[in-house]
Amino acid sequence: MRIWTPHPRYLDPQGLVALWRETLLAQKVLQGLTRGYTYHPQLLRFKEQEEPVGAVVAYLWEVHREATRRGYRFDASRIAPVTWSGVIEETTGQMHHEWHHWLAKTAKRTPAHHATLLTIATPDPHPLFKLVAGGVRPWERSA
Repeated sequence: MRIWTPHPRYLDPQGLVALWRETLLAQKVLQGLTRGYTYHPQLLRFKEQEEPVGAVVAYLWEVHREATRRGYRFDASRIAPVTWSGVIEETTGQMHHEWHHWLAKTAKRTPAHHATLLTIATPDPHPLFKLVAGGVRPWERSA
């Protein structure tokens, strides 16, 4: 499971579909509807919020908007009817780490898409995240 800090517009088609599925799974985990993945490190930043389900729902809506912009038909009825208007602070180090991880994935999987990403000096974060100074998060597996 990987819930990316960079904006979903940077994802290739496979990455966007995977993000949708993995974030729907995260929603179920946070709702207590599944027993698996309950301790997954990618969920920590959502669990730390007052309304974890609301935070992941806000994340999902942006993924849905990006998918719709690209012509995909992701089923919005799968997103929980919860509203949340907060932001999550995420570190610039975490963002940088994920961006380089994403570049490595796309270099192998979708070289043409990868080439377009190389022109981006500083990627935008997903709108749910407010970047703050700091290193890679301790929950990051490769930290």
